[in-house]
Amino acid sequence: MTRVTPQELVEKCLAASTADDQIAFVVESSEANLRWAGNSLTTNGAMRSRQVVVVSFVDGGAGVAAGTVTRTGTPDVDELVAASEQAARDAGPAEDAVPLIGEEPPGNGDWGAPAAETSIDVFADFAPDLGQAFGEARDRDELLYGFAEHQMATTYLGSSTGLRLRHDQPTGRVELNGKSPDFSRSVWAGVGTRDFRDVSVAGLAAEVERKMGWSKRRVELPAGRYETLLPPSAVSDLMIYLYWTMEARDADEGRNVFATPGGGNRVGERLAALPLTLRSDPHAPGLETAPFQVVGASSGSASVFDNGMATPAVSWIEDGTLANLVRPRAWALKTTAPATAAVDNLLLEDPTATASLDEMLAATDRGLLLTTLWYIREVDPQTLLLTGLTRDGVFLVEGGEVTGAVNNFRFNESPVDLLGRAVQAGRTERTLPREWNDWFTRCAMPPLRVPDFNMSSVSPAS
Repeated sequence: MTRVTPQELVEKCLAASTADDQIAFVVESSEANLRWAGNSLTTNGAMRSRQVVVVSFVDGGAGVAAGTVTRTGTPDVDELVAASEQAARDAGPAEDAVPLIGEEPPGNGDWGAPAAETSIDVFADFAPDLGQAFGEARDRDELLYGFAEHQMATTYLGSSTGLRLRHDQPTGRVELNGKSPDFSRSVWAGVGTRDFRDVSVAGLAAEVERKMGWSKRRVELPAGRYETLLPPSAVSDLMIYLYWTMEARDADEGRNVFATPGGGNRVGERLAALPLTLRSDPHAPGLETAPFQVVGASSGSASVFDNGMATPAVSWIEDGTLANLVRPRAWALKTTAPATAAVDNLLLEDPTATASLDEMLAATDRGLLLTTLWYIREVDPQTLLLTGLTRDGVFLVEGGEVTGAVNNFRFNESPVDLLGRAVQAGRTERTLPREWNDWFTRCAMPPLRVPDFNMSSVSPAS
């Protein structure tokens, strides 16, 4: 049998439609991975997948309704399209209904080209370097655990308004854990990448070795507020949650931290004491992502009616001041504010910052240095109060040097409040979130110094 190409599948779905309008997109993915434990590779593999999404739009007289159905593989097109149209008829008029996008956004890829692919060959240089790191860890009587993954996803999006859009998205990540043989000590290093050519196994292994050395001395500390150095990975996990909360409708209707008491939102209000800018840019070097929206289901931050909408660079916080919120076109029309699309990357920068994390550490009289945060959950949406745990290394800094590892903590903090209380930012660098990297990997963040980070209780987690 001849394999149906993703482009052909999109065209078949559009041709089978009897609805007023339709969006169809296919995501063709390939993935390769390595996993290791106890200084030895355990598994490696490669896989392929295909996701087909059809969004049908039906005008029943009272308004346009939308229905989405998703299948994997190469589905029965007639059944898929009919199911999507029935879902639209069952849904009733959509709150976010606006005319579909008909103008091709800038940055569109080559529709006719085959899907991009990855393979296990992406690890050709990485794997031998990893083997060397295993040997060095054995010599130190330490254990390395972790994984490396690389995915290439090509999206083909077509619409009844004539859009034919294509984007190739490479996504890679490495997580490396170091542990003592009795598992009493555990540290972490990680990195995101597009193609693994910029990944230094030696650099990651050296970071793990350094933290394992710091962990040999153990210090018990009580809960309390501590001057704390947040490394870029920990900052990214907090800023991603803040970013996911930046929905204009929730703010305008008083449901999130960006709402103004009495109505309206906080755009134009200063949030950060430092001249920090939080921004997204689909063309940011090393963090490139789709320059248009691909949406399978509507939410407060995205609308199926906005499929194909351009996602240009945007500043969310500029020079410390809230500048924009995520606003689909339908809500923009209701509020006369500009439509602003979310972008799948995030950068936090202080243009005046020059210090590295090591330089910030050397300038610390007494405080804590974190490695990562995890199990982050929201406590109060009105203040964006979050709780979570520290993980894989909390270190005591005294006189500009790390003097030992301390117990883990549960923390209670709002990333919005942290922006207002941070007294120093370092140089921005590409980083890998720890908590959210299953969903969000394209980040560049600085380390932050917070004078009174709230460690609300001691945690037994390792």
